[in-house]
Amino acid sequence: MDNFASGHGRSLRRGGAALAALMLAGLGAAPVVQAVGRSEVPQRRVAHDGVRGELLKVTRVADLSRGEVAAFLAEGKIDTGTVRYGVTAYRLTYRTVDTDGAPTTATGLFVLPKTSAGRALGLVSDTHGTMVHRDYAPSVGEDFGRLSPYLHAAAGKAVAAPDYLGLGKGPGVHPYMDTRSAVTASEDMLRASAVAADRRGRALNGDVYLTGFSQGGQVAMAVARELSGKKSQFRLRAVAPVSGPYDLSGEEIPALFDGRVNDTSGIFYTSYFLVAQNRLHPIYKDPSEAFRAPYADRIEELFDGGHSEEDVFKVLPKTVKELLTPGFYERMKHPTGGLKEALKANDGVCDWKPDVPVRLYAARGDTDVPIGNARGCAAGLASHGVRAPVMDQGRVSHMESAGKAAPRIARWFAAR
Repeated sequence: MDNFASGHGRSLRRGGAALAALMLAGLGAAPVVQAVGRSEVPQRRVAHDGVRGELLKVTRVADLSRGEVAAFLAEGKIDTGTVRYGVTAYRLTYRTVDTDGAPTTATGLFVLPKTSAGRALGLVSDTHGTMVHRDYAPSVGEDFGRLSPYLHAAAGKAVAAPDYLGLGKGPGVHPYMDTRSAVTASEDMLRASAVAADRRGRALNGDVYLTGFSQGGQVAMAVARELSGKKSQFRLRAVAPVSGPYDLSGEEIPALFDGRVNDTSGIFYTSYFLVAQNRLHPIYKDPSEAFRAPYADRIEELFDGGHSEEDVFKVLPKTVKELLTPGFYERMKHPTGGLKEALKANDGVCDWKPDVPVRLYAARGDTDVPIGNARGCAAGLASHGVRAPVMDQGRVSHMESAGKAAPRIARWFAAR
């Protein structure tokens, strides 16, 4: 998840977070990430055989010098101490599968550091947080969604930042918080990135480092679980998610009702989750079963990928209690049926045994994704004999936890 109100009342498209506007307001005045001629690089297509990760198209979207990267990150309140190189960024279009396992396509941002061509690079998978408009996605939006990818690339690694299904230039509607499809889209983005690097004469050494923020933190843990112990072209080296909602049932949903999640973010997370998950699980037959009037009449169209966060906040009330019908409000406290299925399907990402180092970055001041999520994740990993320290970023907001953690993660990855 990601401070939902990210774009609330701000011109900068934040890629998912309400309170992001408070932290990154200055980024709205940042110079556009160098306007480049967006050159289409046609790729050879093969007869469709459903090959996951097959690279279909590469589009250059940015080309920044070291100084321009540093300026961009500084505007985003990100420490620039790890910036060593300029970067070139591309939008990749590749084959993957949808929520039913049927063939589809997705897009993502692939970033290369401007290092010597002969140097083999490690690859960072950087999964983003909550985004409501498809154009917020890293491969399209030239703002918040690119801060972390540029940071890691400028530190010397290649970066694969998937847009997920239904965001960026991918077809359909985004299945928000569907862990399974986020994992397949992320894993297939790694495969497409390896091909894209090779076609540009750049070598990857096979090492993969996983990070992600908010919703993307949960995705990073799930991708790590998928890659762990699996025969693959990639070697998992380290995992460092930030402020992820790893425990929806035990932490995130209860926190909506006990004050640990602020009302602004809670209203956004709840509405987005219910609408998106209802397409996958039988949560309600008609919106009026879950949402009060007049919200029930418009709630689903607000999350079609074409509305901004400003659009959403203009319609929604101030609190979850005002949004939901009395019966559904109580059902949220004690989930049953399709709602319980949806939560269960997206929990458990910390119930396994990693064989690589894991650090769980979080903040005790976070009122979007309470730090109890990270502590619960650490406890889950500990039950498998794995010590994963919770790296508390202090009494800072959700978005500030990302800004503080990202440079520290870049240093940790470099040291490995």
